[in-house]
Amino acid sequence: MNERGQMLARLELARHAGEEAVLATVAKVEGSAYRRPGARMLVTGSGERIGSVSGGCLEDDVVKKAWWLTETGRAALRRYDASAGDETQWAFGLGCNGVVHVLFERIAATGDPVLLRLLRTAQEGRAGAATAAVIGADHIAIGSRLVRFPDGGEVGTLGDGTLDARLFADLAEAQRRRRSLLRTYLTPHGPVEVFIEYLAPPQRLVIFGAGHDVQPLVRLAAELGWHITVADERPHYARPERFPLADAVLAVDAAEALAAAGVDGESAVVVMTHSYDQDRRLLAQLLRRPPRYLGQLGPRSRTERILAELRDAAPEALHYPMGLDIGGGEPAQVALSIMAEIQAVLAGRDGAMLRARYAPIHGITAGDAMDVAAREAVRL
Repeated sequence: MNERGQMLARLELARHAGEEAVLATVAKVEGSAYRRPGARMLVTGSGERIGSVSGGCLEDDVVKKAWWLTETGRAALRRYDASAGDETQWAFGLGCNGVVHVLFERIAATGDPVLLRLLRTAQEGRAGAATAAVIGADHIAIGSRLVRFPDGGEVGTLGDGTLDARLFADLAEAQRRRRSLLRTYLTPHGPVEVFIEYLAPPQRLVIFGAGHDVQPLVRLAAELGWHITVADERPHYARPERFPLADAVLAVDAAEALAAAGVDGESAVVVMTHSYDQDRRLLAQLLRRPPRYLGQLGPRSRTERILAELRDAAPEALHYPMGLDIGGGEPAQVALSIMAEIQAVLAGRDGAMLRARYAPIHGITAGDAMDVAAREAVRL
């Protein structure tokens, strides 16, 4: 279960007990920081915390300040600055030389706050949601929100019809591009700085094959909070007790496997049945409508033999042999190699060593979550 899932589970317990909580969200980063905008930490009334907003530098202060910053019930924004030797560098131990803006929001024990509905919808669905939170304005309260759900439903108002319309359009664009962004809107009443956040659903990983080498792959994917389906034609392999961290374990014929596993264009799919016939039948279907990532385990010559037999396949869509070249042949090492490649492909990266990257680590690429280039001011 990912951090968001853990927070939702703890929030449900808190609300059942009539306990309030505070949600702290990184809304803006200037310079370098360990966590990016959208990182969250939940603070319960008992002081329990789930998630993080930094590499450990800010969490203690967030727990201490969460309740008095939101004691009126209104959201608050707190700025942590270590960019120029600010004294907070010594108070909080910030080691990234950046500025982090954290939004604090109180979650009531009753009712159904729109923020909670938003998080729940994003966690349980297969499409992304988006929300706009005001983080800077003189005439609109900090933390005021608009929300656009995966089904296109829109909730909220900032009291300005023109601004609302532009923001809902930008939320739809954020969902389409799967990007978060910072934007300042120049209204007749003054500028309004907004954090537009795209909330992605859990990444879906479908593993065709249920051998012993799939078990460490499932464990690593579960650590990332991905939704995991394991499918195999062999019922004595495809048993839920062998994969307790998987969301679904299916014993299904290859002809029905894609539909049963819910494979779509956003899925990551790996084929590792160790059965030539099963792999061939699966690839014949997968290559007609490739998912977002498609990998095949096994020697290059074996896969190329399958591709030659399929003839009309599109091998450019297939990663084979799948995985990054990190060395090691143990099942856990192979799983690490596979997961690293999948993550790199999903993020639009090449999987190279960071010491060879001279651009900022969090620089803009096709798959990055934060669109820094969209921080321009928009005049309404």
